[in-house]
Amino acid sequence: MSIKDEQELAQLKAVGRIVRQILDAMKAEVRPGVTTQYLDNIGAQVMQENGANSAPRQVYKFPGATCISLNDEAVHGIPGDRTLKEGDLVKLDVTVEKDGYMADAAETVPVGQISQQAEHLMACAERAFHKAMLAARSGFRVFEIGRMVEQEVKKSGFAVIRELGGHGIGRTIHEQPHVPNFADPQAQQIMHEGLVITVEPIISSGSGRVFTDKDGWTLRTTDQALSAHFEHTLVITSGAPLLLTAP
Repeated sequence: MSIKDEQELAQLKAVGRIVRQILDAMKAEVRPGVTTQYLDNIGAQVMQENGANSAPRQVYKFPGATCISLNDEAVHGIPGDRTLKEGDLVKLDVTVEKDGYMADAAETVPVGQISQQAEHLMACAERAFHKAMLAARSGFRVFEIGRMVEQEVKKSGFAVIRELGGHGIGRTIHEQPHVPNFADPQAQQIMHEGLVITVEPIISSGSGRVFTDKDGWTLRTTDQALSAHFEHTLVITSGAPLLLTAP
């Protein structure tokens, strides 16, 4: 969506703060021995306390309040009875709706002590996001965000998962434009002030290729390589973007 007035901006800021609160509550409980369902229940409880809804459940009938993906699972992992283990990488992806507005954010969280490769991968996803912020502003084309992401990811020896990327958001989860994590020549839209999008590097320590698991939701790396995900919802301005879901 494109923000038309201060009221819409206030509504988006409010839902962004809820997303942040949910992520922080879930992150605080990440430790060995905890199930992904336990983490999802925490997210659902914070949503309920804030009068908010799970956007994936509302729009797509996703079987969980949040998406929780482990290790080689890139996105859309279904919460369940799986138990977190020392060394796991867990991706928490939260999209919330309240009063007709939506915001979306994701973080990759270590479970206890993780490998050096996992540390580097997790840091690279966040670093690529911040590099992309240099191009996430009015007058730039969407593909320039992807160019910045892929440049940083390749430099670090990792691969972008090309099938996955950011998107417009605001009134529903996935709006135009699609925001690739590589310099896609088709992503020619010029960004303007007030445009609301997500930027979300989703990267792999392997080939970057993925497939849909038999559950019909979870996307996994084909080579069982680790993946990492870092995402915020932001508003395009003439300068640095406004991050709606940041701490």
